[in-house]
Amino acid sequence: MPDSGMPRRVELEYFIVDVFTTTPLAGNPLAVMFDSVGLSSERMQAIAREFNLSETTFIQRRPVETEIAEGVRVRIFTTQEELPFAGHPTLGTASVLKLQAPETVHEETVALALNVGRVPVRFDAASGQSGSASGSLFGEMAQRDPEFGAELDRDEVAQLIGLAANDLDPALTPQVVSTGNPFAMVVLHSVESLARLKVDQHAATPWLRERGARWFYVLAPVAAPNGCPRQEWRARMQFHGGEDPATGSAAGPAIGYLVARGIVASGERIHLRQGVEMGRPSDLFLSARKHAARVIDVRVAGSTVSVASGLFFLP
Repeated sequence: MPDSGMPRRVELEYFIVDVFTTTPLAGNPLAVMFDSVGLSSERMQAIAREFNLSETTFIQRRPVETEIAEGVRVRIFTTQEELPFAGHPTLGTASVLKLQAPETVHEETVALALNVGRVPVRFDAASGQSGSASGSLFGEMAQRDPEFGAELDRDEVAQLIGLAANDLDPALTPQVVSTGNPFAMVVLHSVESLARLKVDQHAATPWLRERGARWFYVLAPVAAPNGCPRQEWRARMQFHGGEDPATGSAAGPAIGYLVARGIVASGERIHLRQGVEMGRPSDLFLSARKHAARVIDVRVAGSTVSVASGLFFLP
């Protein structure tokens, strides 16, 4: 066929997965561009806007020896900006690599080289949840040790999140915590209070920025029998224009906060549900250890299920 003289288009493979769920069309959706070497930051941002999901990741393949030693290079974009770290994009991208690029798996672990640093995700077949009948993969990411920032005024926090001060647990002062993204941790008395959450984003955004945080992450324990540990929790994260079904980068700070304050025992795994109110329930499994005065070994786990794949056409 004669050359038409028209520029040849580029075809990029992509996958869409739902993260922190075993059920398609639940959890937190993610678009993964499989090999984006050569794309500019501006083009990545435009593609993320085209997918219009909360995040899109871009895998930049390197020699396998480098990927095993240093991690697979991955960049994370929202529709507005690039992020140094985010939880469900990390877990979801690692799951895509495990299925589509098994050469990147070493001892059941896929390591990602993110802007925040190297983050490993381990897939544990012994858990009984990996490779389940639903087609999902169960993985656990290790996050950075939490950094504890400013403690926050309870009355001001309550007003900004649309609740009364007595909706907040009086024994737990709200605080900024980060394992790569800073969130303001707020613990409520009950799930009933959580259902009434309504963050005033216009007022909250500058207030949080002044205190070193980006968003509120609001938690509540699910009622447990007297004397039993609070092993099941619920959470919500509202932002401008919507709500997040699952926030892995906030779940790490959350378990760090709860372990630091003795609410959850060192090494104990808890079950956190998010996205219930918006019809996209997500299941996150969290643990951390306390060593002397420090919280270490932060783990955030959950399942990922594939829902779509295709080709993205670029001129």
